[in-house]
Amino acid sequence: MSALTLPSMGEDASLVVSAGDVKAFAKLSVISQLAPLKERIRSLEKKYGCDLGAFEERIKQPPEDFESWDDFIEWKAYSESVKELEARLEMIEDAEDRCLVRSPLKKY
Repeated sequence: MSALTLPSMGEDASLVVSAGDVKAFAKLSVISQLAPLKERIRSLEKKYGCDLGAFEERIKQPPEDFESWDDFIEWKAYSESVKELEARLEMIEDAEDRCLVRSPLKKY
């Protein structure tokens, strides 16, 4: 496992951050963005009693309902954001552990 150790400013001032720690933080960041989006999607599914695909077919039928169209636009955006974030989460999980750290004491 790769680890980053920063030069200490005193006996107890060193910090070690592993690649696993960075990945865990990145995953938590994505998960924290996913949670409210998924909750909003569940709320819309409950409100309309169907998934996005079925709802899209329903709103195309007359009469036109502007509130439903507004909800559809939001729902679709939430769904696309969830897909993007889930892809990012998968990339983080598949990322290789590497240590690409430059020492602050050396000139590059």
